[in-house]
Amino acid sequence: MKTDRLHFFIYSLLGALIVTAIAGLGALKRPDKWLQDVLYQSEGVSMGDIVIIGIDEKALGGGALGPYNTWDRNIMAEVLEVLGSDPEKRPAVVAIDTLYSGHTTEEADRRLAEACRDLNVVTATAASFGRKNIVVDGQITMDNFAILSYEEPYGELKAVTTQGHINSMEDIDGIMRHALLYVEPGDGQRVYSMAYQVARIYMEQYGQTPEYPEVNARGFFYVPFTARPETYYEGVSVLDILYSGGYFDPGEDGSAVDNDEDWSVGDPPVYIDPDYYAGKIVLIGPYASGLQDAYFTPIDRGNQMFGVEFQANVIQSLIEGVYLKEAPSAPQLVVMFLVCFAALYLFFDRKVLSSFIICIVMIGLSIGAVLVFREFGIVIHPLWIPSGILILYVVSVAAHYFKAAQDRAQVTRTFERYVAPEIVREIMKEGMDNLSLGGKTCDIAVLFVDVRGFTTMSERLSPEEVVFILNRYLTMTSSCVEKNSGTLDKFVGDATMAFWGAPLPQEDAVYLACRTALDIVAGAAEVSRQLKEEIGEELRVGVGVHYGPAVVGNMGSEKHMDYTAIGDTVNTSARLEANAPGGTVYISRKVADELGGRATYESLGDSVKLKGKADGFEVLKLLTLKEKDDA
Repeated sequence: MKTDRLHFFIYSLLGALIVTAIAGLGALKRPDKWLQDVLYQSEGVSMGDIVIIGIDEKALGGGALGPYNTWDRNIMAEVLEVLGSDPEKRPAVVAIDTLYSGHTTEEADRRLAEACRDLNVVTATAASFGRKNIVVDGQITMDNFAILSYEEPYGELKAVTTQGHINSMEDIDGIMRHALLYVEPGDGQRVYSMAYQVARIYMEQYGQTPEYPEVNARGFFYVPFTARPETYYEGVSVLDILYSGGYFDPGEDGSAVDNDEDWSVGDPPVYIDPDYYAGKIVLIGPYASGLQDAYFTPIDRGNQMFGVEFQANVIQSLIEGVYLKEAPSAPQLVVMFLVCFAALYLFFDRKVLSSFIICIVMIGLSIGAVLVFREFGIVIHPLWIPSGILILYVVSVAAHYFKAAQDRAQVTRTFERYVAPEIVREIMKEGMDNLSLGGKTCDIAVLFVDVRGFTTMSERLSPEEVVFILNRYLTMTSSCVEKNSGTLDKFVGDATMAFWGAPLPQEDAVYLACRTALDIVAGAAEVSRQLKEEIGEELRVGVGVHYGPAVVGNMGSEKHMDYTAIGDTVNTSARLEANAPGGTVYISRKVADELGGRATYESLGDSVKLKGKADGFEVLKLLTLKEKDDA
């Protein structure tokens, strides 16, 4: 048992280590991320103070503005001039989710900067990341997240606006779950994200400041999405803003008019009342698939979300102070290892149903722990521990069946040497749990048979002749035992021992033993006749049968053992055989009583003295036995 427990301990360590390594190396990353999305991302109520003005198909497809790559900076300047035209109804903050780096025409650049002067405007910067050799403590190392280049607004625009970077990065499965809080382009400069700058400016107007979310080593934090795609966007286009500001006059070519009836190209613009954006956060950015600024997000894996909507989700999270913190992977791997070790240790040496119940309970507890952590805003790997437990359960079940198959094969090989094939099949059908290999006490019928005068015969015959006679005789005795469903215990020289009633209980064990005894006597007579003809030798056997309790099981050491029976019943049977003349079967009164009227016998009273037995032990000579069908 101590050896088994040590093996269980070692196997449990190895199994837990393997599944932990599988999780740590990222084999479960994609399904784990999917489950994280299901558990940690849920739609909420979007802020009414966040307004999106889209550079959308309405603005791009009509004849008024044309394709985006043909726009000059006067168009955005005009949009900002409309938003700031009424000092009482200006937005709290405006963010432009497009880059304005470098100079174009002097008039357009100047006009855009002037339009921003009277508004709280956040303009975009962008860093380009890649690999770069850097020197750390005199050693050259590779930085896989180095800033290779950095773009920011041209000088005049930068001077009158607040800058916020618009860098984003998808996870390995193509889903945008994280936002980058800041970039550090060099010279000790730290530029926060556009979303953070917008939230800060908006909250400062109410005397508040957003808290910094906890970030990883690269500055990323997990975004708790509130709204699905198209939730913040209400269809307001930059074209609508321009139209509402009166920048379109009726024209003969149909490219710009002031009423729906005369608008001949694309969807007509609509009037937007300044109250719609007054005192709110206004986000202006691409909202058309052709502009390639859309991503799949965990809140909705089926529909892409435009970058400006992603900004809106991050802004709301920062304003509301709702953050999700990702727990480090290292301690989760340690916990996974310990839990999986305990699980596999519990699975070993248990029935499949018990292991299944343990598996379900442990998986349920691990899922419950995930839900508890979620309530505290902590993101953990929800699939690691449940999948590890499930994998180890499947492995333990497979090992259980493999071991059971090995045990069955071993038992089959062992008992096929002793008992008839039908007994072996019965043992297999009853199952290993009903077979005590360590030894058990049960009532059995024991038979001993020996050749009379074998020692004298062997002295006068050659070794080859002795072996020939012995093999012929032992083949006959073992066949008789097998035919009558007995357990062949052993051959000791010219003696054979067999018993009935073990390893499984047998109906009418005494009758079967006595039938075997008479069959052996008859078989010995036939073998004797053949030997007389072949080598001039005769063979006579004596048989003894007794019935009673004995200890039956594997006896010996771990490396060398025999399946046998020991006890007074065995000794008595051997002494009955030792006293039986050739061609006779001696039985005890106990055997005679078990046979009842199915046998004829001759009582010898106590005329036969058995060693170790008190006076009065009755010995009987078995004469005949009725056939079982006639009994």
